[in-house]
Amino acid sequence: MLPKRIGFLGFESVTASHFVIPADTFTAATLDTGYGRCIPCYQIYTIGVTPEPFRSESGMTFTPDETLQTAPDLDTIVVPGGDGLQRTETSEKIADWILTRADRTRRIATIVTGIYGLAPTGLLDGREVTTHWRIASDVARCFPKLRVDHKRPLVKDGPFYTCASLRSAVDLSLALIEEDYGCHVALAAVQELGMPLRDRNGNTELSKPLAFDSQPINRFAELVPWIMRNLHGDLSVNTLARRACMSPSHFNRAFTSVLGSTPAAFVENLRLNEARRRLSTPKKTVQSVAELVGFSNTDQFRRAFEKRFGVRPRSCVDNSESRSAEILSGTNATQNLSLSNGS
Repeated sequence: MLPKRIGFLGFESVTASHFVIPADTFTAATLDTGYGRCIPCYQIYTIGVTPEPFRSESGMTFTPDETLQTAPDLDTIVVPGGDGLQRTETSEKIADWILTRADRTRRIATIVTGIYGLAPTGLLDGREVTTHWRIASDVARCFPKLRVDHKRPLVKDGPFYTCASLRSAVDLSLALIEEDYGCHVALAAVQELGMPLRDRNGNTELSKPLAFDSQPINRFAELVPWIMRNLHGDLSVNTLARRACMSPSHFNRAFTSVLGSTPAAFVENLRLNEARRRLSTPKKTVQSVAELVGFSNTDQFRRAFEKRFGVRPRSCVDNSESRSAEILSGTNATQNLSLSNGS
């Protein structure tokens, strides 16, 4: 699975908490493989307005991974708040860059005063937005085409997301995780971070994350661990679609959209990674491992393995046997030395 790329824009006088806490929330979202390992759901990029390190309002210094000129294609763009956006030069650079990326970015989110970086693009004109109550009147004055409602903690209008406070920024991150991977992954992220959940009225809610009105795609959150536990079985598109209670054609499109890979490629990748792990353990043969991970044809397994890793599966077995022989040889030598000293 390819993690979804999340780009956080960084600039002088950014609000550090708007920047760090939502990023940590995305980082906590993982998929359990069922074998004690986790697959990260997101890859976080810090996108600087310039290549130089930038300082937050509190004095913390951040070094950008990329700049506006070098940033890769992103699934999601997040604009944190901060006094730096009150500088026209900064807000204009960010707005101009967002306009060049809007058509190929799935969604764009702002955190509190981050709306000053997105609103100048005109992309929010006529849309509902929210922001902190202290600046709501100023946002409405500067951008009269926006429908500002500061009483709502989160607002989604099309591919644009706005939030009104740091606490709602965490809820925003969780809602996006839930949209992408389902409520189980979002809840696991909450548990990893040790944060309480709230309902729409601000009351403690332990059953599910605060979410938008859109229907989350949550069927794949349990499907991936199930696949990992059943690599030896039938994992065709038809089987997986039935498991997800979807038609094969819709399942194929939805799976590719959510996980960034076709079901067939995703399953083969998991099988090959698990095969490489099993081949490194003693007393395993290429044929037995191929069968254990779901390859009925050993020749097909060899070709797929070599294409994926650039080496033949037999070489992994040879390396494993060599290591075992070295360990055994070392043990025997130690025993002989002990006997010699004893005599």
